[in-house]
Amino acid sequence: MTMISTRGRYALRILIDLAENQGEDRYLPLKEVAERQHISEKYLESIVKSLVQAKILKGSRGKGGGYRLVRPPKECSLGSILRLTEGDLSPVSCLENGEVTCEEAGKCPTLPTWIRLNNLIQRFLESVTLADLMEGNETV
Repeated sequence: MTMISTRGRYALRILIDLAENQGEDRYLPLKEVAERQHISEKYLESIVKSLVQAKILKGSRGKGGGYRLVRPPKECSLGSILRLTEGDLSPVSCLENGEVTCEEAGKCPTLPTWIRLNNLIQRFLESVTLADLMEGNETV
């Protein structure tokens, strides 16, 4: 079963922290986020770089610089964030990126189950947003 790495979990924590603390038009220094989250600033830098490249975060240099969310938390799905940080989220290797890649697919009795599981996982991750996590919404 695919496990979400620290990179994916920390990306979510960074984004939630920024959403909760950035205020209007304020950039937050990564050092502050690292201190609040008890995560190495150096490790966060590598995660933030990919979030900026994907246009989830915007960065600003100099005095008053730092990072901020580009979109509201309710428009940021866990699926999009985790696919960015983790890559493929399929539960089995024969369904890489949602495509059946196994040579035995035509005669595999378990494939329909893996496809259904993959669809459930993808729909669930797309249905949960950063706003849901911020609200502690456990009934998503």
